[in-house]
Amino acid sequence: MDTEALKKYSALHPKPAGLTLQYGTAGFRTKAEQLDHVMFRMGLLAVLRSKAVASTIGIMVTASHNPEEDNGVKLVDPLGEMLHPSWEEYATQLANAEEQELQKIITEICQKAAVNQHQDASVFIGRDTRPSSEKLSQSVIDGISVLGGQYHDYGLVTTPQLHYMVCCQNTQGQYGKATLEGYYEKLSKAFTELIKQSPSSGESQRHLKVDCANGIGALKLSEMQPYFPKEVQIHLYNDGTKEKLNHLCGADFVKVHQKPPRGLDMKPNERCCSFDGDADRIVYYYKDATGHFHLIDGDKIATLISIFLKELLAKVGQTLKMAVVQTAYANGSSTRYLEGTLKVPVHCVKTGVKHLHHKAQEFDVGVYFEANGHGTVLFSKAAETKVRQVSKEEKDDEKREAAKVLENMIDLINQTVGDAVSDMLVIEAILALKGLTVQQWDALYTDLPNRLLKVQVADRRVIDTTDAERRTVTPPGLQEKIDALVKQYKLSRAFVRPSGTEDVVRIYAEADTQENADALAHEVSLAVYHLAGGKGAPPQP
Repeated sequence: MDTEALKKYSALHPKPAGLTLQYGTAGFRTKAEQLDHVMFRMGLLAVLRSKAVASTIGIMVTASHNPEEDNGVKLVDPLGEMLHPSWEEYATQLANAEEQELQKIITEICQKAAVNQHQDASVFIGRDTRPSSEKLSQSVIDGISVLGGQYHDYGLVTTPQLHYMVCCQNTQGQYGKATLEGYYEKLSKAFTELIKQSPSSGESQRHLKVDCANGIGALKLSEMQPYFPKEVQIHLYNDGTKEKLNHLCGADFVKVHQKPPRGLDMKPNERCCSFDGDADRIVYYYKDATGHFHLIDGDKIATLISIFLKELLAKVGQTLKMAVVQTAYANGSSTRYLEGTLKVPVHCVKTGVKHLHHKAQEFDVGVYFEANGHGTVLFSKAAETKVRQVSKEEKDDEKREAAKVLENMIDLINQTVGDAVSDMLVIEAILALKGLTVQQWDALYTDLPNRLLKVQVADRRVIDTTDAERRTVTPPGLQEKIDALVKQYKLSRAFVRPSGTEDVVRIYAEADTQENADALAHEVSLAVYHLAGGKGAPPQP
């Protein structure tokens, strides 16, 4: 390692005094002007990680659904998954190190993680459309170059596209070609094959309005338009030419505010969807004839996909195990429908995509979505091999055809990470194949009314949870209090969990009516305030 070069370049990317950042589920995120040193150092870390695992690593410059003036960075592991938890610790150490300690910390990481210094390093870089992203990705390149790593800069891509390229590269092209064209071709070919099978194929045009959050999704969807079959008409709104990224639009805005985004005019019963800023989340919605807004969130997306896959698996006739993975935030009605009506096993894990992804890997077919619209489907190697075999060799027509549909589904789904473009095409294909309208999809079950609140506390660490964050262990007496409050309402449940990023406690409550859900959430927030060291004035109803 060239210590002089490291010193010289590090001085060009100085760390602001007194700034400490934590690498979380979403990597690092903060105001763009505070991130230059972090980007440089994540370039360094990506080289070390690449040498440690002898594979290409990805670096994505984005702050997803945050405001335009923020930015962030996340690292992508060899198969397109999120950075390994043990390395999140290294990322945090490196980002917060004082200038003169950099060398020492790099040496320590190399020792702890058994980094082979003589191994070549390779890094793929991508960025979103934020004004600050180009300059920040240049800082990443400085970091990679100082440690002698090779890099390929893909420029403007969605986060899931970068995950996809990294996976393609490290599977020697088995997962696909590590180019944007490769991505567009693989997805559109599978989508076109599926749409051909639909009952109304060829005769009616399928229209969909897409709110692109004034972000990268708009650029990439319009690049992909020529690849789509002509019966599918996708209309882009909030394409970034006029307004600010994520401002009053995007999946997060629509989900949180339960209303349509600015800049998209909805006619009754039209299918609409919103991406988030880096296109790794999607939610659907429509207005009914009376003008009432209906949100179709990640839970209902998971349910639609599960119904479809379960039917196909039954037709293929193989003994493949399927399950749905949710977090405690999933609406109780969705869990009841999946377990009771569909008879699909549901597993609950801690909040955070990495926990969902990890659990979904345990099944032949693992469907996971967070309520916010981030999710995908994972197929085990064995399941994929079996399906592809049946589609080639099966004599029984029905079984073979079902396997072919399943094979195209496997190709259409981005298994590395939640991908708004891929998920949108999966949903469009299923609705077409099943002949469902957006209203029929919405009517599968009715969400229980719910309320999310947060309470400021002096120290979020006083709350410790268990049972996938559904019950609290500390402070003493809090869980008993919540249990007593929940007993007072019908179809109710409530849980509290500390935020991963700030000193607040998040509260979720659901009940048979909105009034009851609101009352329960408020009573639980008072209990948290009094038993867990609330700050400021007590919560008001």
